[in-house]
Amino acid sequence: MSLAPDTLTSKGMEVTGTFDDAVEYCYQQGWTDGLPVVPPTEEKVLRFLEAAGRQPSDVIGVEPVRGRVISAEKAAIGAVMAGCRPEYVPVIMAALECMVQPEFNLHGSSASTGGSAPLLLINGPVRHRLGFASGHNLFGPGPDRRANATVGRAIRLILINVLENHPGVLDRSTLGHPGKYSYCIAEDEENSPWEPFHVERGFDREASTVTVMASLAPCQIDLVGAGTPEKILSAAADTLVGIGRGHGEIPLVVGQEHGGIIKRAGWDKARAREFIFEKARRTAAEWAAASKAEAPAPGHEDDVLPACLSPESVVLLAGGGDGGPWSSLIPRWGKGVGSRSVIREIDTSRMP
Repeated sequence: MSLAPDTLTSKGMEVTGTFDDAVEYCYQQGWTDGLPVVPPTEEKVLRFLEAAGRQPSDVIGVEPVRGRVISAEKAAIGAVMAGCRPEYVPVIMAALECMVQPEFNLHGSSASTGGSAPLLLINGPVRHRLGFASGHNLFGPGPDRRANATVGRAIRLILINVLENHPGVLDRSTLGHPGKYSYCIAEDEENSPWEPFHVERGFDREASTVTVMASLAPCQIDLVGAGTPEKILSAAADTLVGIGRGHGEIPLVVGQEHGGIIKRAGWDKARAREFIFEKARRTAAEWAAASKAEAPAPGHEDDVLPACLSPESVVLLAGGGDGGPWSSLIPRWGKGVGSRSVIREIDTSRMP
């Protein structure tokens, strides 16, 4: 497939001078996330579209509240600006398809004072094919994680430049968090004590998927000397109680050390979820005293209430490096009720 420049519909800008001048021009136009971007030339945008096998006018999705159209051209521009490789574009397009679904509640989660960011979870062979990191420094930077960093960043730049998600305007985050620059991880399927997340959701193990969750910053759980699943999951339950109650979805990312203990003990996901669900409970009076719920009605102070709506509210994942007693809970915007996770298969047919 070969695309001509006249198939692009975005307004072209001619910038004279050096590459640095083009970068500064992007700053002046308000097109960046605060970091330098790659100027999206016609040649680059067309090359990215050709790699995805998409026409510029193809509609990836429509934001349900304001009716803003996200086209393949706009997705490709965001990918170029973020520093992506062309083969990353199908991942970005699949993620955008997730985000425009009504259950994701893109407008609410991106405009809220709560300060969430779209967390992308990558599963399947595409993790290795494109080099998505799933081990050490899972949520952090590194020279080996261009895919994580730039795919997540492309989503943010598209939110800014297509949906006008500017701080203080349509992004009303009180605090926000660093994941709003880029929030993209891969599951460590090889070291997981459980089946991969996408398999649990009904996809073939050899399928490649992206799941998007409107999420707050990770809450790390440190538990030295935890030799049993009970101790590890009790610590997770205690942390969950500190976050509050009423969770419809909340991911627990288990690091390799904790995951190995759980795997050797033979605990499946159902058992681990049920344990957390039963352990993460407080009385109605205790929830109210911690300002996590309204005062209970007279006579109901001693009612014991769970933090989660059901055992299935706990989303169990594996990731991170070895050699450290760490796991992490990831609170969700709207507690995973106001915004639900959405998963889509990635079209890998044109990837090298």
